[in-house]
Amino acid sequence: MTTASTPQPAADPRLDEPEEALAFFEEAAGNEDPPTPIKGVRRLMGWIIPANLGIFLIWGAVPGILLPAQIAAQFGEADKIANLAIVMTIGAFFSMLAQPIAGQISDRTRSRFGRRAPWIFMGALAGGLALVGLAFADSLVGVVIAWTLVQITYNFAQGPLSAVMPDRVPVKRRGTFATLSGIGLMVGALGGQIVGSMFYGSIAAGYVTFAVFSLLMLSLFIVFNPDYSSKDLEPEPFKFGDFLRTFWVSPIKHPDFFWAFTGRLLLYTGYFAVTGYQLYLLTDYFGVERPQDVIPMLGLISLAGILIATIVSGPLSDKLGRRKIFVFVSSAVTGLAFLLPWVWPDLTAWMIMTFISGLGFGMFQAVDTALMSEVLPSAKSFAKDLGVVNIAATLPQTLAPGVAGAIVLAFGFEGLFPVAIVLSILGAFAVWPIKAVK
Repeated sequence: MTTASTPQPAADPRLDEPEEALAFFEEAAGNEDPPTPIKGVRRLMGWIIPANLGIFLIWGAVPGILLPAQIAAQFGEADKIANLAIVMTIGAFFSMLAQPIAGQISDRTRSRFGRRAPWIFMGALAGGLALVGLAFADSLVGVVIAWTLVQITYNFAQGPLSAVMPDRVPVKRRGTFATLSGIGLMVGALGGQIVGSMFYGSIAAGYVTFAVFSLLMLSLFIVFNPDYSSKDLEPEPFKFGDFLRTFWVSPIKHPDFFWAFTGRLLLYTGYFAVTGYQLYLLTDYFGVERPQDVIPMLGLISLAGILIATIVSGPLSDKLGRRKIFVFVSSAVTGLAFLLPWVWPDLTAWMIMTFISGLGFGMFQAVDTALMSEVLPSAKSFAKDLGVVNIAATLPQTLAPGVAGAIVLAFGFEGLFPVAIVLSILGAFAVWPIKAVK
C-alpha cells in the first residue's frame, strides 16, 4: 500500500490517509502491510517494551513467586501443590477464555480513541483493583476468585495490546518489533521473578506495587501512541454464532494458522510444566533452603540468555526473510535444555538449563510472534485471532498445573522433564508444514 504525503482536508488530523486505514481494516490479512502508523513505527517500537513490562512483570512475579508463597503461608506446606494447582488451573481457564472475547470486543469497538486503547486502559485499571483484592484474600475460595479476576482483566489489556503489531507495523519490520516486544515480555517475566522475590516477606505490598506500575506503563503507552480512530468503521452486528466462533479458526481454511498455533501450544505446555514449579523444585527437588536468595540470580541468568537470543534472532530473521528455521531451532534447544536437571539433579544443572532454555525461549518469543502475525486470516479480527493464538500460551497454563501436579504426585519432580522434552521437540516439527512463511 502507498500513503499520501499530505493529509486529506476532512481527515482526522492524526492520520495521513484515513481511507487507506479503513480499507486496510476491511480487507487486509496478516501478511499485508498496514497504513503508516499515527506516531511512526520507531516510537511504537520504543514504547512496546515498557507496555509489555507493565503486564509481564505481573505474570512473572505473581504465579511464579508471590502466589505460591501466599498459598504455602496461608494454607500450609502439606497441601501447597494441590492448592496451587487448583488456583492456577481455574484462573488460567478463565484467562484462556478472556483473550479471544476481549479481542472480539476490541475488534468491534468504535471510538475516537480507536479499537485497542480503551480496553488496554480499562483492563489495567480493573486488573490493579483485582490484585489489591488478591492481597487481602484470606481463604482459598477468595484467592481463586481474586486470581481469576486478575487473569481476566489483564488479558483484556494484553489481547488488544498484542494486536498493535498487525494493526500498525509493516511486515518487513515485524521481526524487529517482535524482538523489542519480546524483550519487554521476557524482561518482565524474569524481572518479575527477581522483583517478586524482594516482596517474599511482604506479599500484599508486592501486589499493590505491580498494580500501580502496570497502570502507569499502559497509560503512558496509550498517551504517546494514540490509535487510529475507529468511529468511521462500519459497525458489525452481534451474532451469537460469531461469538461462539470466537474460539475457532478453521484448520482447513487456514492450515498455516493451525500449525503455528500447534507449535506454540506444544512448546509452551512443555516449558510451563517445568518452570511453573520452579519455587517448589528449588525447595523440594534441589533442597534449597532460601529460594528467595537464589531466584534473583536465576532470573538474571535466564535474562542473559533471552536477551542475547532475542536481540540477534529478530532482526536477523527480518534480514534473511525467514522465520521457520528460527522457531524450529528455538523449540528444539528449549526442550533439550531440560535434559540437564533430569540426568543431573543439582542446582548447578538448573542454572545451566536456565541459561540454555533462555536462549531457546528468547529466540522463539522474538520470531514466533512475527510468524504468527503473518498467518492471521483478516484485519477485521486481528485481536480476536491473536486471542485464539494466545490460547496456545494460556491453555498450557491451564493444563500444566493440574497435569504437572499429577505427574509430581505420581512420579516425583523428575517426571516433569521427559514430558517437557517430548512436547518441545514436537513443537519444533509443527512449524515445517507452514507454507505462507519461509
